[in-house]
Amino acid sequence: MNSSATTPVQPVLQKKDEEILVVQRNILFAKGDVQGFKPLTDADYSDYVAIVQNNQQFLWRSVMEADPTYKQIIPYLIFRHDDMYFLMKRRSTASEARLKDKHSLGIGGHIRKEDITDGAMENWARREFAEEVAYAGNLAIKPLGIINDDSNEVGRVHVGFAFLLEGDSDAIQVRSELKEGQLMTLEQMDAFYDSMETWTQLVFTYLKAMSLPGDMLAQGSVHESAR
Repeated sequence: MNSSATTPVQPVLQKKDEEILVVQRNILFAKGDVQGFKPLTDADYSDYVAIVQNNQQFLWRSVMEADPTYKQIIPYLIFRHDDMYFLMKRRSTASEARLKDKHSLGIGGHIRKEDITDGAMENWARREFAEEVAYAGNLAIKPLGIINDDSNEVGRVHVGFAFLLEGDSDAIQVRSELKEGQLMTLEQMDAFYDSMETWTQLVFTYLKAMSLPGDMLAQGSVHESAR
């Protein structure tokens, strides 16, 4: 055996690395760029779902975190019950250092291949919801909008599909030890605006401006995270 022969070096993956759902940015936004929060019509939503289904890839998260030519697809689930929204706080021990101690309206996370059993993004969202929180009640779910914010390091490599989840019970709590949460009105949440993560600021600004509880929210856009 030739002792001088070398074995190709395989990339060393992080211990918690995983292959996640991504779509090339230029394909996802082929019909026009999105900055901030954009409400989606049913037709718009169907178009985006088709783009994701037809162009999905599953690539290593560690690589995607540094590659803004891809967008990591994140279901972003906003829970509401009786005009109160579930606002969570990421604790200082959270694995995502860039979001530590931030408040968030969004329940959800990355999508893996095993998470997808059909083409309905709403069902992916429901599975994410069940993983992140314990909830005793019924849910009605509808698409709310798309979130893209290239102004910061986290936002450049992620895109959020926001869903509004209407619950008929207030029996909700986080499962993760990294978060805590409680139901609040929009007026009560206003005090936490400065400590909200950017996506939550965008969604919160939209919800507060529309303030149409229980009905389909008006169509519009929020491009800034300012009140």
